[in-house]
Amino acid sequence: MKDLRVGDVVEVEVERLVPGGAGLAHAHGRTLFVALAAPGDHVRVRIERVRGGVAFAVIAEIITPAPARIEPPCPYFGRCGGCDFQQLTYGAQLEAKVEMICDCLRRIARLTPPADIPITPAPDAWHYRARAQWQYDRERKRLGYYERGSHTVCDVAACPVVVPALQTLLSELRAAVAARSLPEDAHDFQGVAGADDAVSLAPPVWTDEVRETVRTIGGERYRFDAACFFQINHALLEPLVRAAIRDAHGTTAVDLYCGVGLFTLPLARRFERVTGVEANARAGAYARRNLMDAQLTNARIETAPTGQWLARHARKLAPVDLVLLDPPRTGADAETTNAILALRPQRIVYVSCDPATLARDLRALVNDDGYTLDSIAAFDMFPQTHHVETIAHLSRAQRELNEHRPAAA
Repeated sequence: MKDLRVGDVVEVEVERLVPGGAGLAHAHGRTLFVALAAPGDHVRVRIERVRGGVAFAVIAEIITPAPARIEPPCPYFGRCGGCDFQQLTYGAQLEAKVEMICDCLRRIARLTPPADIPITPAPDAWHYRARAQWQYDRERKRLGYYERGSHTVCDVAACPVVVPALQTLLSELRAAVAARSLPEDAHDFQGVAGADDAVSLAPPVWTDEVRETVRTIGGERYRFDAACFFQINHALLEPLVRAAIRDAHGTTAVDLYCGVGLFTLPLARRFERVTGVEANARAGAYARRNLMDAQLTNARIETAPTGQWLARHARKLAPVDLVLLDPPRTGADAETTNAILALRPQRIVYVSCDPATLARDLRALVNDDGYTLDSIAAFDMFPQTHHVETIAHLSRAQRELNEHRPAAA
């Protein structure tokens, strides 16, 4: 094995893209992860970091571009840390994301992936983000996103993945940067767009409070604002909710990490009793208002850390027909997965934005004494990036059902 050093340049063939979005290659007995690559690229790469038998590299020269490689349209691509798939055709992006899900299932969850994992493409591969976070460097008068691998602000005048209403908001904020009229203690800004191009900004700049906005998804009306979480790709939310809930119905459902109630409202129309659990008090307050607006009185929202609340109340909830969880990118903590197993719901629906943490949690949930993975589907909520939304449907394993089935008289 040649001793690769930082700064060395080697010639490699990129084999495929791996979870996290990097290209996988090999050289001199080492595994290389190449940033911003395309599968099939023949490239010279410069080593930036070495850790054990693994090296991390950037492309110094493209010798022969892969068939899937295209010219990124954004002038900030490669420096801005926001997108890492603009160099790929959209079809190649979708293929790579499915392969990443399969890789995580095999390597982390130790499960055989289904023969077919369907992926629903975004209706718009550009100008789709209805939510953005912009970093603000007051000293350098910069507003944009962090540069790749750093906390230096990349000054961005136009972003090709945000919806037009947020581009207008970004332009207005940039004008305020030039005039030095932004709050002195601000380090970043959260912007979100709702219906009719109404926008919410946190922290507020031109208003005293963070403005509320609204969006109708699948016939349900949701209030929210920039200070609490709501999914970024609104055009895909209706099929996402439909795929998660399917024909579910019954007596009791629990919606963990429920946010402003995206899944809580449709669940409340299908189950007699629904409990939503959300740690963020602001999001939980919106969930209660959204239920009230919909005149759904059979659901309640609990404001507490999910794992702690579920561990305390699991016995009171049982029996439960369905648990739906939609955790942040870090996934569910061990306390939450253990409490779900103790609760023994008939079915689990896991909505995830990170295949790696989904696979980690599936490893805890899927076994002969727990649950069976019935299906998994992907939704491209984040075009031009390696991120992907997945929905996993689980049901009680047959052995577990047999052990808890009442004995025949």
